[in-house]
Amino acid sequence: MEAAGARARAAARRRGRRLRAPATLKEQRDPQPGGRLPQRRIEEDQEEAVFREVVSFTPDPLPVRYYDKDTTKPISFYLSSLEELLAWTPNVEDGFNVALGPPECRQPPLSSRRPRTLMCHDMMGGYLDDKFIQGSAAQNPYSFYHWQYIDIFVYFSHHMVTIPPVGWTNAAHRHGVCVLGTFITEWKEGERLCEAFLAGDERSYQAVARQLVLIAQFFRFDGWLINIENSLSLAAVGNVPHFLRYLTTQLHQQVPRGLVLWYDSVVSSGQLTWQDELNEHNRVFFDSCDGFFTNYNWREEHLERMLGQAGERLADVYVGVDVFARGNVVGGRFHTDKVLEFAGTLSAHAQHLLLALCHFLLPGHGNSKSLLWPGGGRGALVPPECPGNPAPVWRAQAGRGRTGLGEDALLPGRRLERGQLSAYPGADSARGWKRVCEVPVPPKVFLSMVYKLEGPSAVGVALELTTGDAGSCHVGGISSLSAETSSRRSPRPLRVPPTKLAKWVGRCGQQLSGGWVQRCYEVNLRGCLLQALFVNFSRPPGSQEEENFVCRLGEIQVVDANSLLTPLPQVQAVTVSQVRWQPAASEGESGPAGLWLSCTLHWAYLLPHVRCFRIHCCRGSGGDSPCRGLSEPEKPTLLGLAFVNRYRIVDLAVAPAEPGRDGHVEFLVEPIPKEGFLVPRAEWGRAAMLYSTPRT
Repeated sequence: MEAAGARARAAARRRGRRLRAPATLKEQRDPQPGGRLPQRRIEEDQEEAVFREVVSFTPDPLPVRYYDKDTTKPISFYLSSLEELLAWTPNVEDGFNVALGPPECRQPPLSSRRPRTLMCHDMMGGYLDDKFIQGSAAQNPYSFYHWQYIDIFVYFSHHMVTIPPVGWTNAAHRHGVCVLGTFITEWKEGERLCEAFLAGDERSYQAVARQLVLIAQFFRFDGWLINIENSLSLAAVGNVPHFLRYLTTQLHQQVPRGLVLWYDSVVSSGQLTWQDELNEHNRVFFDSCDGFFTNYNWREEHLERMLGQAGERLADVYVGVDVFARGNVVGGRFHTDKVLEFAGTLSAHAQHLLLALCHFLLPGHGNSKSLLWPGGGRGALVPPECPGNPAPVWRAQAGRGRTGLGEDALLPGRRLERGQLSAYPGADSARGWKRVCEVPVPPKVFLSMVYKLEGPSAVGVALELTTGDAGSCHVGGISSLSAETSSRRSPRPLRVPPTKLAKWVGRCGQQLSGGWVQRCYEVNLRGCLLQALFVNFSRPPGSQEEENFVCRLGEIQVVDANSLLTPLPQVQAVTVSQVRWQPAASEGESGPAGLWLSCTLHWAYLLPHVRCFRIHCCRGSGGDSPCRGLSEPEKPTLLGLAFVNRYRIVDLAVAPAEPGRDGHVEFLVEPIPKEGFLVPRAEWGRAAMLYSTPRT
């Protein structure tokens, strides 16, 4: 009792402590517990903060720019006017929209002169299901699965400043793809807007450029597509090259690998005249930024003429193809492949221009996350990304919040391999799943494969890999399969891992529930590219009979060994704010009506350490912790996934507080490391809310 009393007195001394929200760009980069809280009574101990609430059905309004007015779910947003753009400053509410970081490295890099592919996401005006940051209610929201084929992703809408939804930015960056927002002006309103910031002195257009750079820097996307689709006065069009050069220079200084592209629209005279090519009428804009995106109505002669205009910057010209086939265009819809057929009739240089666009129809180039398949569905981000344990650096699996290794159902992304090993001599093995990677790897990596053979089968399942840079690539810990293909390797299974790696390899070599098996390998590489991974199926030694088999591939990981040795921090300073209560319909006429609770959680954690966070809750009554009760603690309920240090809980059903007693709900924040092992619950973040009915 004395210990409990001392803890209560210590907590009482800390009541009323103010919690500060990040206010600067530097603090936003290193997130702290956010959200300026209402002045509620707060108790804290070393493990958990306790927030007290009196239930009220008159909530404080939330800013409609950041939250859906009907559900209070956090949403992505845009800016509609020059006044909004110039007035925007980083706000604590913007934190939901901040991406995890810059794009991963790719091989070869975007700066090389190779062909590139740009995808412009022009979908019904934008900001549909994908605007809901924490997940869409749609059963099958649109997702893009082919990141390995593209280099640049442009999120397009007809709002003046289109900020890409953070779900798209996070997914693209994991695959090494740059993400651009759109700055667009149109029609008479566009003329007025452009006259306001382009026709005057340099201070006006520089202020707009600085704001665009700040927005890209703060939300961690990579630049802008500039689309002026209205006529300009001579004064305004004369300043466009200066505006582009200033914007491009400032962006390059503040955003690594930042890009500014110009859309084929206005010409140097100020007229709105689409050229469908780069030529002397729009070359001045191309010379002032990083690239040029042509209109869609080109023909062979347009491509031929562009060769002289582009010169050494041929790779900076993006030839537009309208997949919706609007107007008199080549290809489109399910005939977009005709663009490739058309390319066969062009000269070699013109083919090069066009094939850069159509690279998505050809084998993919290097991609640091080419094994990563985003999924979709109810409650998932669009596109989502964080399946649970294990969650690797590179993964060939996707799920809806949990891996479900013990489940027999084939989740999205889980691959089914059917094969046959014939009785012919020499047919001892067959290759199944393959993924081309072309990525540099750390000196020591661990590989893991989760698979399941359906029915009784003696077929062996193993990973193979191929490496590049044969002249400088040194390999250890694996054996070569044949003298003819020295780059094809079969890793040795990891038998006695270092003690510090026990979290990650604890289930390696074991039979998991539901018939799943996890196998792990260690590979030492120096100066190598990982070219491809394969799954090899082999017959039992000495067997000459025909073997039919079905194998489910659950997950494949490639993990940097050093990252597993780095200790993880603990989730700290979990806070609760922006509370909203609503009455829920009662189950029976005699029973009390339930409650729906909505609130925002914030916490402190270094984001580079994790892929995401799982948010859980336990609901109870009285003062005891429902998650850590003395009798039998409640199993936490998974609420959803967070990709930043905050999460909005919406319409959580809780029991009403009984007269004279507190209702109790506890929130848990579980970090999911990039390497995928489970973090002990003692290292999770915690916050509890005690709530009571108002006194009459």
